[in-house]
Amino acid sequence: MADGKDIKKALDDIVDRKYTFMHICGTHEAAIAKSGLRSILPEDLKIVMGPGCPVCITPQGEIDAAIEMAEKGCIIATYGDLMRVPGTKGSLDNIDGDVRVVQGVHKAVEIAEKTDKEVVFISVGFETTAPTVAATLLTDPPDNFSIVCCHRFVPPAMKYLLEQGEAQIDGFMLPGHVCVVAGYEEYEEFKVPQVVAGFEADDILLGLYMLVKQVKEGRGEVENAYPRAVSREGNKKAMDMIYRVFESHDVDWRGFPVIPDSGLKLKPEFEKYDALKKFDVEIKHVEKHSACICDKVLRGVADPTDCKLFGKACTPQNPVGPCMVSHEGACKIWALYNQKR
Repeated sequence: MADGKDIKKALDDIVDRKYTFMHICGTHEAAIAKSGLRSILPEDLKIVMGPGCPVCITPQGEIDAAIEMAEKGCIIATYGDLMRVPGTKGSLDNIDGDVRVVQGVHKAVEIAEKTDKEVVFISVGFETTAPTVAATLLTDPPDNFSIVCCHRFVPPAMKYLLEQGEAQIDGFMLPGHVCVVAGYEEYEEFKVPQVVAGFEADDILLGLYMLVKQVKEGRGEVENAYPRAVSREGNKKAMDMIYRVFESHDVDWRGFPVIPDSGLKLKPEFEKYDALKKFDVEIKHVEKHSACICDKVLRGVADPTDCKLFGKACTPQNPVGPCMVSHEGACKIWALYNQKR
């Protein structure tokens, strides 16, 4: 297939019933919306977003812990997307504390090197950002530097979604950026159609075509439509670095219950950098008490426009839920690009 027009025609020809596929990457959602891809898909083909935005799935308890540390006098450093994510006591951008936006963990370390105050980096992200944090901790950063580890792995969340069967999903478009680092070998345990896709419109159309083809042929395997960036084994050096510093544990995802072995925590030999232990702060589970349906959007059982708050009480300028905060959040993307189901 030479170009997008050819792929589009092939996709139109092959779709013969209703299909629903889930992608697990906020960048995929942004690319789909920005290119207007949904408007040209066959009527019976739907693509929904899953828990592919690391900021969106950060639970309120982790935000509350960060706020508590700021109230204890720590300098809090984190990514800009996390600043407006609501906890139970507000968000990091409206508290009386020293909270700074940084481009990465190395910038947080630079702050620590220039002050006597305690600096805490709120470390979020999937397999994509965890290696840089691991590499930084291996360099023996200053004693006044520590992290709140909010990293999560994607495959356990996929396993949960498949086991629950809540969303009627025919297959998954795997996250290209995550697979650059982690590869796709671990996804092979899931005997459902899966395709690793890139982020151009043609990449996504090709991924959808390959997914439909797998369903029609009764196959359930992982195919790689992004070989220019992704290999089966991924970046072994980066993954080895993660496992030198972190180990897996059971953790909350916003919109989900506790998912076994889906989070990362520091190994005992690196616990001096664990801000929770250092400042005796606990991440508490918080029950949902809001009309916001971000939890359903993250599980692929609702569209942003199904929420009665969307575009009214909840806007990019005044977000109620995390999916309206992050540039990888489905609600913000749909609001910015006027998306419809």
